[in-house]
Amino acid sequence: MTRHFLDIDQVSPATLRGVLDRAHALKRDDHSVRGTLANKAVALIFEKPSTRTRVSFERGVVQMGGQPIILDTSAMAIGHGESLADTARVLSRYVDAIVLRTSRHAKLLELAENATVPVINALTELSHPCQIMADIQTFEERRGPITGKKVAWIGDCNNVAKSWIHAAPALGFQLVFATPDELWCGSNAPGVSNVRDPAVAAADADAVITDVFVSMNDSDGERRRAALKGYQVDDALMARANKDAIFLHCLPARRGEEVAASVIDGPQSAVWDEAENRLHAQKAILAWCMGDQGAARA
Repeated sequence: MTRHFLDIDQVSPATLRGVLDRAHALKRDDHSVRGTLANKAVALIFEKPSTRTRVSFERGVVQMGGQPIILDTSAMAIGHGESLADTARVLSRYVDAIVLRTSRHAKLLELAENATVPVINALTELSHPCQIMADIQTFEERRGPITGKKVAWIGDCNNVAKSWIHAAPALGFQLVFATPDELWCGSNAPGVSNVRDPAVAAADADAVITDVFVSMNDSDGERRRAALKGYQVDDALMARANKDAIFLHCLPARRGEEVAASVIDGPQSAVWDEAENRLHAQKAILAWCMGDQGAARA
């Protein structure tokens, strides 16, 4: 059966744990998956701008011995009327895996339904699972196993937040949101709650996370900024968390809006390790998708 990595809640907890363990191992020994993609090619399709996702996937494929093929949809037939189903069928004859970054989750699902090679979600408007795998790897480097810990999310319930929601019940940690009612995504997942007040969410947290108030596809920026006034992660809010709590942000960041410069550039910030870990987490994901038994326990 083809192993897609589309959303965290579609992968078993044992597999997630195995992929995370492999990501930790890869960071310690970059050579352990060298050759996994030997004589193989990975198509990297980008409908949306990207820095970390593009560079980390491209570099990861090369480190695994493969050939990355960067595709911009504006220069593909798909950008001029060809169906995603046909694109999936054709690419499956040329490459060994497909990575897609798109503005519509339905496109990801259509691609995966018609591809005969693994498809990896590199971001949609609904989720960003590769980012969360890197985030959890970063957390565990600093604070140990995430099971039983408290993670606080401050701000909009966006695609990154939704992938955190998928991860909480799978890996057994408490995820507390501080999100205005009008931006709350209404999750009833085990271990997930919304207390609305940032100070309450951050209290005794082991990690405090935020993201931009206005994401790339949001057309209601002023409304969102108004709703999120008072949700900035600043020094006072970090002081509510545990003394050894870390700060995470998937980047790019807007200092002075969702986070104070003193926090993101301060001693509790792990954002640069978090960005680096995209490389290691995605290599572990690629290895699992390609059937490398060392990449997962299930």
